Amino acid sequence: MIIPVILSGGSGVRLWPLSRAMYPKQLLSLFSERTMLQDTALRLSSVEDVGPVTCICNDEHRFLVAEQLREVENGQAMIVLEPCGRNTAPAAAVAAMLIAERHPGALMLVMPADHVMLDTDAFAEAITKGRHAAEEGALVTFGIVPSAPETGYGYIRVPEGQGKCGSVCPVLDFVEKPSRSKAEDYLASGNYFWNSGLFLFRPETYLDELERSAPGILAACRDALRLSKRDLDFLRLDPETFAACPSDSIDYAVMEKTSRAMVVPLDAGWSDVGAWSSLWAVQSQDADGNVKRGDVVVHDVRNSYLHSTSRLVAVVGVEDHVIVETADAVLVASKDRVQEVKAIVEELKRQERDEPMMHRRVYRPWGSYETVDEGARFKVKRITVRPGAALSLQKHHHRAEHWIVVTGSAQVTVDDRKILLEENQSTYIPVGARHRLENQGAAPLELIEVQSGDYLGEDDIVRLEDVYGRA
Repeated sequence: MIIPVILSGGSGVRLWPLSRAMYPKQLLSLFSERTMLQDTALRLSSVEDVGPVTCICNDEHRFLVAEQLREVENGQAMIVLEPCGRNTAPAAAVAAMLIAERHPGALMLVMPADHVMLDTDAFAEAITKGRHAAEEGALVTFGIVPSAPETGYGYIRVPEGQGKCGSVCPVLDFVEKPSRSKAEDYLASGNYFWNSGLFLFRPETYLDELERSAPGILAACRDALRLSKRDLDFLRLDPETFAACPSDSIDYAVMEKTSRAMVVPLDAGWSDVGAWSSLWAVQSQDADGNVKRGDVVVHDVRNSYLHSTSRLVAVVGVEDHVIVETADAVLVASKDRVQEVKAIVEELKRQERDEPMMHRRVYRPWGSYETVDEGARFKVKRITVRPGAALSLQKHHHRAEHWIVVTGSAQVTVDDRKILLEENQSTYIPVGARHRLENQGAAPLELIEVQSGDYLGEDDIVRLEDVYGRA
């Protein structure tokens, strides 16, 4: 059996303003109708004997990850929560210990959640090629057959003449991101692959090699797992012991030090979608070389990526550009400089702005809310509550709230009173009152919330009870 292990801890800052810390690229529908996380979970549909997904993600994304995996995995996925990011080697170690215990004899296939694979049949064939080697104790990685002298990827070197054999090859070296001239030499030699970050191995093999090369990582992960706690449908690693774990990648911690590394050539239309130019390259383009998403109208535009989420975007007379619109931000960049979007995000963080962290629409386990207007002493939100969901029982020290139901019905608790509100009905929540909002109906509940007071920050929430276990 193969157990897919999906690593979903990235933030995807180079795909800002769509990708943000609270809603990163793997949770977005950037390439297909499904999210990148969902596409990753479904990537092995044609591979035989595949078990349920194990997903490693951070605490902030847990409910979004659970909901998205539930849609494609029918609730079978195991979701492990990292209290902090410690790179891929510790995440894989935790997954390996869990799989070794729960699925003896299984292989684990480690996949980042934010990659694109155009040809899933070719990927399945590569897994079949590497499966026997992994069962025999090899640490198998998948080397992308290079199509250009790419300087943004690390490389894997194989013995002379074996780069084009199409079968499992021994790994000689892992090479850092090269200069342009070196990348051209690598491409011409035929002995180098792009490093994909995909791995297939027996859990025990990985843990044995990790104990030899990075025993501190293994010890910290063992302690974090031993002290872990169940939290609803999640397994929460112990924060203190996991925070003490060294941060390192699978490549640095194990693959570069082991004698068991093997590589399978992979030519499957792979991309790590590391920048807007990469997303443009893997999508269908029109006759002028443009990729258009959303409400976009163009005139005399070529070889550009144009994305609208909330309003009409009209573009005239540009070439090789990226233009991305969201409700609260617009990015305009030359396509050959989109890697520098990271500098914009860093500057916004320095200014302590919200745009690097969250969208105007914020997702919660019960649904979502969107701020539609705000000013001195007031804020207006549009709130959507899923059928059967409930907000926490809470109170505020600094603000009062008015709720107006737009669609659906709302069960409202205010101190000791319970009120049923239908469409076009409203209620008032005084400062300090205990209150809760529930949707006991079968349709989504939408309402408008008007806040008023001297402080309207999200940290003015005192949760008294919460079905989702939030503090």
